[in-house]
Amino acid sequence: MLLYAAPILTFKRVIKKASVEEYSCIPYILALFSCLTYSWYGFPAVSYGWENLTVCTISSLGVLFESTFISIYVWFAPRGKKKQVMLMASLILAVFGMTVFFSSFLIHNHHIRKVFVGSIGLVSSISMYGSPLVATKQVIRTKSVEFMPVYLSLFTFLTSLTWMAYGVLGRDPFIAAPNCIGSIMGILQLVVYCIYSKCKEAPKVLHDIDQANVKKVPKSQACGPHVHKLEHHENWSYTTPKYSPRRAGVV
Repeated sequence: MLLYAAPILTFKRVIKKASVEEYSCIPYILALFSCLTYSWYGFPAVSYGWENLTVCTISSLGVLFESTFISIYVWFAPRGKKKQVMLMASLILAVFGMTVFFSSFLIHNHHIRKVFVGSIGLVSSISMYGSPLVATKQVIRTKSVEFMPVYLSLFTFLTSLTWMAYGVLGRDPFIAAPNCIGSIMGILQLVVYCIYSKCKEAPKVLHDIDQANVKKVPKSQACGPHVHKLEHHENWSYTTPKYSPRRAGVV
């Protein structure tokens, strides 16, 4: 639940600035796909009775959160990004719809139905945990963690670790396996954040040093040698019209 609620702070900033800036919507779209799939996986039509009621409940809440985040993103995104997000969201909704259709009407064996939906859920969950690598790539390229929320990476690790234990205790490989990979992904993101968070203030420090050096330069030197001569020799007269003190406005 913490993982799905973690982007609230990110979208609070988006609403405040009325811009999505450099944030990517891919993690939220893939999270929506994962929540939809595991909501269906937890239903008695797929699982045996309500053995996965917890999975169904939390995933359903995740659908609500992710749908809200995607809607906010689309509202504040520029036209090009809006089209891209709508296309991806439509694609994952179409895949989910086909999953529900095939598992409901074409697969009549309960065990095979569970394996089919669980396999799709496994892929969607791994994709969800791997999606922040898009932000990780940007962090490595820009050497800035501004658009990589640390709390999202932290909750990814903690949530996947908890669900992995749930899957192991319940002997459900379709829950344990993707969350095991999610734990590794969470650790990787935290390591990247720790490495590049130290470089976050480097450009600012360099800029301050440059400003200090500029302030130390005398005005006469900054304006060039001719102005220096004019300041110290106001009564000089040049035969060349280009350098005449009268034309320059000195006299």
